[in-house]
Amino acid sequence: MSATVTVGDTTVACAPEQTVLDALLRSGVWMPNSSNQGTCGTCKIRVRSGAVDHRTSPEATLPATERDAGFALACQATPCGDTVVERPRTDDGRDRDATHALRDLVGTVTEVRDIAHDTRRMLLTLDTPLEFSAGQYVELTVPGTGVRRQYSLANTPGEAKLLELHVRRRPGGVASDRWAFGTVAVGDRVDVTGPFGDFTFDAESTGPMVLLAGGTGLAPMKSIVRQALSLDPRREIVLYHGVRTAEDLYDSGFFRELEAQHPGFRFVACLSRESGGDREGYAPDAFVEDVASAKEYTGYICGSEAFVDSAVKACKRRRMSPRRIRREKFTPAT
Repeated sequence: MSATVTVGDTTVACAPEQTVLDALLRSGVWMPNSSNQGTCGTCKIRVRSGAVDHRTSPEATLPATERDAGFALACQATPCGDTVVERPRTDDGRDRDATHALRDLVGTVTEVRDIAHDTRRMLLTLDTPLEFSAGQYVELTVPGTGVRRQYSLANTPGEAKLLELHVRRRPGGVASDRWAFGTVAVGDRVDVTGPFGDFTFDAESTGPMVLLAGGTGLAPMKSIVRQALSLDPRREIVLYHGVRTAEDLYDSGFFRELEAQHPGFRFVACLSRESGGDREGYAPDAFVEDVASAKEYTGYICGSEAFVDSAVKACKRRRMSPRRIRREKFTPAT
């Protein structure tokens, strides 16, 4: 039986087995979301009336005490009937009513190219354009399987029909090892759902920007940097790319060209296990060494959980306001 979900003055229909998050996003209603696997807790909401089925919500993310207090994970919970949830707020305290509506699309693989020793660039051409914000990601269904995997978009919103994905190989991975580094072929048809995520470029922000990317966390940064420079070609922006060795680096030439075109942009390649980049060591440490005070900066951080945690500490150490720090953690697929 269908139900409804109400947030503030907005009520949307929710089909059987459809999650609260999916119903709201498909209606263009904003709800905080990140991994959408129940592991990050970003979409945690409070149910004001009605009841939900928590389904497979992890105990670690949503303990029994919080369930008893009326909390739920919007990406996992399905309403048991008409339900009212508390209107969430953004990290910076501003109201946010709308987002790009979640859509199901189909794309064709048009290019697959090695760009690092264990990383590939995959280009998908969509049948219809996708509206999204720089920094967001999409979910792919691996052809021939029911497996879904999430990939950040490296292209800009202006390139709405051409999706650029950076895929890192995971030994034994259904999506990366067996498909993207295995059976994938130009012409493959792929189901795409998106856009997801709150890791987005703040077009209203001013002042300098710092971006800290670990590994393929560079993908959304590529979109954000290009979007920011399209709005203000002289904006002061520094991008740190942290990897282990030189063979892990990619797209350095692209960012060197941006440096030549934009006097305010700087790219810093950081190698943690050998020399050969711009800096030897970890990207967050390089940022701390370079910037005495980041009080006026806006920060964007993307990478593994350990990388993001370290980078957030570095930004706070340099007095960056917590509300100016935007982050995206790459969590293992469930």
